Amino acid sequence: MAESPRDFDVVLYGATGFTGKLAAEYLLNKYGVDGGLRWAMAGRSLGKLEQVRDELQNGNIPLLTADSDEDASLKAMAEKAKVICTTVGPYALYGSKLVAACASTGTHYCDLTGETQWMRRMIDAHQADAEASGARIVHTCGFDSIPSDLGVLFLQNAMQAKHGVPAQHVKYRVVEAKGEFSGGTVASLINVMEEAVKDKSLRKLLMDPYALNPEGSPTGDDVNDQTGAIYDEDFERWTLPFVMAAINTRVVRRSNALLDQQYGDDFRYDEAMLGPKGMGALKAKIAAGAMTAGTAALAIGPLRAIAKRFLPKPGEGPSQEVRENGFYEILLHGIHPTDRDKDMVAKVTGDMDPGYGSTSKMLAESAVCLAKDELSCGGGFWTPASAMGEVLIARLEKDAGLTFDIVSGN
Repeated sequence: MAESPRDFDVVLYGATGFTGKLAAEYLLNKYGVDGGLRWAMAGRSLGKLEQVRDELQNGNIPLLTADSDEDASLKAMAEKAKVICTTVGPYALYGSKLVAACASTGTHYCDLTGETQWMRRMIDAHQADAEASGARIVHTCGFDSIPSDLGVLFLQNAMQAKHGVPAQHVKYRVVEAKGEFSGGTVASLINVMEEAVKDKSLRKLLMDPYALNPEGSPTGDDVNDQTGAIYDEDFERWTLPFVMAAINTRVVRRSNALLDQQYGDDFRYDEAMLGPKGMGALKAKIAAGAMTAGTAALAIGPLRAIAKRFLPKPGEGPSQEVRENGFYEILLHGIHPTDRDKDMVAKVTGDMDPGYGSTSKMLAESAVCLAKDELSCGGGFWTPASAMGEVLIARLEKDAGLTFDIVSGN
């Protein structure tokens, strides 16, 4: 379906929020206003948008208003843009009508959601509309799940180029990360818990390792995400549960399905954090138990209410110094299907804190990629790897402070 002319390449919706402001600052610093990228900021309040524009010290940034609960204003905004890039979450509460508007108007879309249950609902409700209109809908364009999704693609492409086969099993291990937990991520996690308490069927979906796979696609032998301490012989370290695994693993498995099982019908994938070097079994089990108990506590109403008072809230975030001093390093170990001597290890790094600084850059570049680059996929719901793949990797390495390297087996 041919695209009609649009006023803007990218409209950043939610520009008055903390992460939205960071994304706006990045777009301004990288692309300016009158250059090759036509972009605008959008939100519910014109006054707040004008305040953000004043803070950015550029009065030429176009402003649009739209309300997440008003179909007409969302459709009008979507019709003006090639891509809507949104930071307005929790998406299960505030994002559904915007996805519907983009799917119906042929407007590409990207966000930062980590809400499996909402993504499943959006895919089921709007896949046909997106296919018909040509809208590319891409969720999870931040720390969850770009390092996971593109990291696996990068490693698998290297394995194919070197050995002619994909890795049968990929282990994603967070080596180190420095930064504050995102308030938006916290709000989304709490909302998922609250939905699961009300809807028992949702619990089954959340426990399904292939919850985001297209219906009827092949599945491998993956099981539920790690909850305890496990010693990993390949890394010679104890591993601990990784809170983002619940979304990242589903996204990576969906990518495999959307890429026609490029990683193999029996592909396995898991995520965990590496414990410190020298950590013994007892300390690892205590740490894992504490992490699991903390997450489980959010399922209990009174404890969840208490947690809300102390955890970061949407719209809050760390100082520039904290963001710039943040970083992350991730290793992905790809296991050769027949010869362990041919295993390969990839490393993914980011130059700012994962939850805010790096995430805002990943989201912004995802939007620009959808707007400006030649992509092979048509309309529908995609993942970062299946929609943008190596094109987005190149953008992130060039401008967004990420690196993708093969560090063993090349």
